[in-house]
Amino acid sequence: MVDEKYIPINKGHFELDTLERHDEFQMKMSFGWEEEYKEYRRLWEVLPKQRKIRDYPLLVDLEMSSVCNLHCPMCPTVSEEFQKRIKKQFLDMGLLRKVIDEVAGNVFAIRLSLVGEPTLHKQLADAISYAKSKGIKEISFLTNGSLLTEEYFAQLVVAGVDWITISIDGLDETYESIRKPLKFKDTLNTLKMIKSYKEKRGLLKPVIKVQGVWPSIRPNPTKYYDTISPLVDLVAYNPLIDYLHKDMDIVYEKNFLCSQLYQRLVISSDGMVKLCSNDEYREVILGDANAQTVHEIWHSKKLNEIREIHNQPDGFKTMHVCRACYYPRKTVPDERAMVGDREIWIENYVNRKQEVGK
Repeated sequence: MVDEKYIPINKGHFELDTLERHDEFQMKMSFGWEEEYKEYRRLWEVLPKQRKIRDYPLLVDLEMSSVCNLHCPMCPTVSEEFQKRIKKQFLDMGLLRKVIDEVAGNVFAIRLSLVGEPTLHKQLADAISYAKSKGIKEISFLTNGSLLTEEYFAQLVVAGVDWITISIDGLDETYESIRKPLKFKDTLNTLKMIKSYKEKRGLLKPVIKVQGVWPSIRPNPTKYYDTISPLVDLVAYNPLIDYLHKDMDIVYEKNFLCSQLYQRLVISSDGMVKLCSNDEYREVILGDANAQTVHEIWHSKKLNEIREIHNQPDGFKTMHVCRACYYPRKTVPDERAMVGDREIWIENYVNRKQEVGK
């Protein structure tokens, strides 16, 4: 159902917005590089379907920080497994420049976040500025928004950031129980500040997307949407994933093939290249960006063997990290919600408890 009732973005990420605002968001995203953006999004869809390996990925994730200033109950960073496996650190700027220098002109986009809070990195604005100076078309990051003061936001704008996603899980007490010690009124004031800053200067970018986990929005989707949508460019939700990898009764999509193997390469804050953005515990390391080029890792024997595994019927099930991933997990639009007078069918994972912290 690709209509105003249900608009998919990527697996696990769905919009609460209207088709009109969805189209306007895409227009703002493409502003200044319209034809290249169209090709970028076309390739994003086409390459996985054709099993075609481009010379370089379309997107490179560079994790600016594996450190976070919050302890949200539905985040992998709070699990014992994450604490044991992942070292808390910040990306070295020398490594960032090495990667950017190589991929400039070869990739469309850079995402400067992964599991940690990127605004904790003292040189995030410098990283954005450097990537922009090398011609990277789209630079984005995901944040909890806690450090986005007007002064800092102005620095990010000058640096050239294109897209910021801010996580806002519910309203008022619900938000504060999940994102403690943050206060909802402060986060709402941040959104108001950003909107005012952009309007006063006639800015389309950075585009601002807000997303929250569905259980936090479920009590009153209309109030959530009506509170946030006037201040941002797009409002979205995510069904809760099995972040602890404890679910047993998992139902998978038929004929699943992982799209990420043909779209993006993920570099952790220490330079290790993970299998994908959903390998939270770094079960599969493809290479080391400190010592290897992106091109070498993208075309490596190890990654090509994994692509071949995924080419086999249900081949992904032979890899634990892929079996536990939410990408191959079946979703169904099984929950009806109202956003104002619009009917929304909510996508949920089959046999997945939609309760924060579980």
